[in-house]
Amino acid sequence: MNNILDLNLEELKEWMVSNGEKAFRAKQVFGWIYSNFIWDFDAMKNLSKNTKEKLKENFYVGIPRIVKKFKSKDDDTWKFLFKYPDGNIIESVVMKYKHGNSICVSTQVGCRMGCKFCASTIDGVIRDLTCGEILGQILAAQKEIEERISNIVLMGSGEPMDNFNNVLKFLKLVVADYTLNIGQRHITLSTCGIVPKIKELADENMQITLAISLHASNDAMRKNIMPIANKYSIKEVLDACKYYINKTNRRISFEYALVKGVNDSKESATELIGLLKPIMCHVNLIPVNEIKENDYEKSTCKNIHEFAELLKVSGIETTVRREMGSDINAACGQLRRDYISE
Repeated sequence: MNNILDLNLEELKEWMVSNGEKAFRAKQVFGWIYSNFIWDFDAMKNLSKNTKEKLKENFYVGIPRIVKKFKSKDDDTWKFLFKYPDGNIIESVVMKYKHGNSICVSTQVGCRMGCKFCASTIDGVIRDLTCGEILGQILAAQKEIEERISNIVLMGSGEPMDNFNNVLKFLKLVVADYTLNIGQRHITLSTCGIVPKIKELADENMQITLAISLHASNDAMRKNIMPIANKYSIKEVLDACKYYINKTNRRISFEYALVKGVNDSKESATELIGLLKPIMCHVNLIPVNEIKENDYEKSTCKNIHEFAELLKVSGIETTVRREMGSDINAACGQLRRDYISE
């Protein structure tokens, strides 16, 4: 039995024809799934009983089950814990903005990258999610909030570049007019910096936003925070970013989680300016999420402000991420760990 969400239109057309059906039936099926949120083949009214039976024998619509849902008291943020048929749990976050609804999706169950500030990586990676399992998070959340989701961030549990083939297929599926028709420029992919995959993504020449989890202003500091830095230096990561910019003409976003006493000094800001000044980029400063598994503390408001101002004065466009959903553990991996512990 296969998840029909893992198929693109051409693949489903081929299946239809090889099973004695007309190719156009594929688009009808996807219309029910993606436009009408009908996930039961028996409820697809313009299909014959015979076609429905064939579909049921071969496919299921892989929408994850919501096991817990939380709505923040402070803002328009929802956190979903989803369960897949094999029992694995992942989480997604929906954030409501003036410009539309954004969803932060997971790309793996767990993560193998080992970044010290992240809860989702503590127990390592269990498995990759398929493209259909990533898509299913959006469909489930959209039906639950009863509003269209127009922006996607691949920044939940997992490293997208560590699940490259499934993520790439997801990106191509989710922008298709027969699925969710989300514009490429409304999608952000966040990576800790797997250099060969950044270049491979650049060669696809998509118009998504690439976000690099940098979090340090020199290699020694980065190695202490992020194990991936032992494999790829900051220079190698930035060279790959320049390659991405040259290929796509898209600005890079750099994420920098400010940790008190670790990477939030004026010296670190000055060092960061030296690295990023020549690059077409934007810096997103993130007050670090405090988790019980480490002793990292959030930088003070004063330090955050001073750090941001130094970057802005130097000509680097900088924003400080608004903290959303802190009362529902909306930071990556926190809620999943709490649920599993229970």
